[in-house]
Amino acid sequence: MNVSPPLPLLPPMAFSGFLPTGALLDSLIHISNEVSSMEKFPFVQVRNTSTMIRRIKLLSSLFEEIRETNAKIPPSSILCLTELFSVIQRVKVVIQGCRDGSCLWNLMQTEYISKQFYVLVKEMGRALDILPLSLLHITTDIREQVELLHKQAKRAELFADNRELQRRDDLLRLMASNNEKNSKSKGFVDFDKVKDILSNIGSRDPLDYEEEISKLEAEVQRQAGTGGLIVVSNINNLISLVSHAKSLIFSSNEEIEKVKGSSAQYSVTALRNFDISSSSQMIVTNVPDEFRCPISLDLMRDPVIVSSGHTYDRTSIAQWINSGHHTCPKSGQRLIHMALIPNYALKSLVHQWCQENNIPLLEHPSSSSSELERGSSSQRNSSENAIDHLSAAKAAVDAVKMTAEFLVGKLATGSSDIQRQAAYELRLLAKTGMDNRRIIAEAGAIPFLVTLLSSQDPKIQENAVTALLNLSIFDNNKILIMAAGAIEKIVDVLESGKTMEARENAAAAIFSLSMIDDCKVSIGAHPRAIAGLVRLLREGTSTGKRDAATALINLAVYNVNKASVLAAGAVPLLIDLLMDDKAGITDDALALLALLLGCHEGLEEIRKSRVLVPLLIDLLRFGSLKGKENAITLLLGLCKDGGEEVAGRLLMNPRSIPSLQSLAADGSLRARRKADALLRLLNRCCSHSRNPVG
Repeated sequence: MNVSPPLPLLPPMAFSGFLPTGALLDSLIHISNEVSSMEKFPFVQVRNTSTMIRRIKLLSSLFEEIRETNAKIPPSSILCLTELFSVIQRVKVVIQGCRDGSCLWNLMQTEYISKQFYVLVKEMGRALDILPLSLLHITTDIREQVELLHKQAKRAELFADNRELQRRDDLLRLMASNNEKNSKSKGFVDFDKVKDILSNIGSRDPLDYEEEISKLEAEVQRQAGTGGLIVVSNINNLISLVSHAKSLIFSSNEEIEKVKGSSAQYSVTALRNFDISSSSQMIVTNVPDEFRCPISLDLMRDPVIVSSGHTYDRTSIAQWINSGHHTCPKSGQRLIHMALIPNYALKSLVHQWCQENNIPLLEHPSSSSSELERGSSSQRNSSENAIDHLSAAKAAVDAVKMTAEFLVGKLATGSSDIQRQAAYELRLLAKTGMDNRRIIAEAGAIPFLVTLLSSQDPKIQENAVTALLNLSIFDNNKILIMAAGAIEKIVDVLESGKTMEARENAAAAIFSLSMIDDCKVSIGAHPRAIAGLVRLLREGTSTGKRDAATALINLAVYNVNKASVLAAGAVPLLIDLLMDDKAGITDDALALLALLLGCHEGLEEIRKSRVLVPLLIDLLRFGSLKGKENAITLLLGLCKDGGEEVAGRLLMNPRSIPSLQSLAADGSLRARRKADALLRLLNRCCSHSRNPVG
């Protein structure tokens, strides 16, 4: 989206203390004229756009007349005008998004964008509620027009164009056509319908199609890393659809005849003969839903299981994790570890199906798996690889039960070598699904694994703590692990484990166990647990730091645990981590600091930092969505209730107001509200400093 840079002006509620009335009116007239002069209407949201521009033009006349009168403006009018500036600024962003962004993607979001227009109209009406027209020296015509606009805004209803909704539904059906089961048209896409939709949004020649594809690709880049996996997948599906349509619709007549069916539809199978794009994957039709990756919706060539128990294609989930996500795309559950466990049973079924349907067996490169798997996979010997295969292949309940009981027996009576091997097998077996975790616990493994945490053998200790981590993903096992007295020994491993991996997995286990509220209290009450996590936050690898931070965030939800986190020296360490790009836990560090701000001791300690405020100002502009929200939470908390000194430092920083401006205009709803609140607070501070009492 080619959005012009925001004006160097203050957003809602900030003008009266920073800019004179003349500057406020000049700013309003300037931005109103920018919106009013948008001559090129988008192909979507035409009615909402034109209606909104008409309203802005009317307001522009009001602003110009107020400026021409050069009369003193009542305070309530200034308040109204500042609110209107915020509304018009956001109107500009929404219209530019409709005009310059992908028309197809805007069509997919037609209800959401319509709601944005509706919300802005309502905010315009609320701002006009406090405009005292009788006190303004304006003409009768302008007053009557503004009164009419006010009434219309109050009565306005959400409008979504039925034609756009129909096109959106048609588009969704086209995208889903490959997933339909038991349908005669399965495997076919109606490209005449695609052409009709694209024509209605202004794409009529190959260059238009290329431009639409470019805009969709740009939208993918904007959405990547925000957590919107389904969104990114949908946009990629649109790119594929438009690419296919372009290759067919604008091919020579001879080529079209080769792929045309008996009806107006074209076989997707025939499309394999076209080199559509280097990035697109070969489309395979008639794929059973259970063989499709939930991310890419393509056939899983190399299915793997993540710690939540869900299965994905290795390439898709690896890209998801490598882009910085630590949650299961399907369930939203946080991944306790990043291991990708081969799903051999499903892989065998997929290969059998491919052979029966003459589908080439193309394997994904397996080298990427080593980057994600927790554990020394590169050092496993051939017998361990056989165990890995066995643990995943014995998916049947009776086989898992027999295996678990056998291994627990080895834990109880075997030599150190046998215990090491048995603990490793249970560690792997516990990775492959909730049923396995339940069965292993029912076989009595937990008390023996807890005992092995005290082993002097590094591998036995590492395997035992990792097995407990994997078992703890099943909620019922959390209670059993706590009841077995595991916390004391897990904390011992956290503090002085034989390997760094053991210490990190101990921290991850504490995080997993602390998902239950009662466990938060029990773990926080342990005299060394929180101190051990803070120590790992200082000494661990990037993975270890992240495990420690997420565990501390869970524990610090309870006020009684906040004091322990502070006593362990977490605040200065967290601030240092904000400046450490290699640590890679900026968002987690901000989230923990925001939690600690909730107690008086934490607030006072955080306020002592002289480097935090400039860091937070930069993060308002360059941080992630979550990071921006926590950064503004911290700044607002630091400036409230006796934070005049911090507010003064914020006002003296030349980057603070522009950063707050940007967030107030373009941030999430939560961030915008807090940015507005902070601007009002700074406004009052500025006013008080100019008008000292006494």
